[in-house]
Amino acid sequence: MVRKKKAEEYEAKIQQALGVLGEVSEDSTTPRNIRRAAKDAMDALQSPGFTPAVRASNAVSLLDEILQDPNMPPYTRVKLWNVMSFIEAIKD
Repeated sequence: MVRKKKAEEYEAKIQQALGVLGEVSEDSTTPRNIRRAAKDAMDALQSPGFTPAVRASNAVSLLDEILQDPNMPPYTRVKLWNVMSFIEAIKD
């Protein structure tokens, strides 16, 4: 029962992260490489066959790389930090 509740909680966090990443990936004021990284992170979060923790970990590594980009608008960086905080808590 506890495990099922955790899985639902993780899925909710992933859905929340996907919503924010969707906004970033469709924001035309954000540089193309950052939008592409947001899409890649969305793909990583949705990839079937992996546990939620592995999907989250893959997305975090993709986002971690792009957060170093000096061309990133500050409001986009804040959104991506929020996404990181949602999904970093996901563990197996």
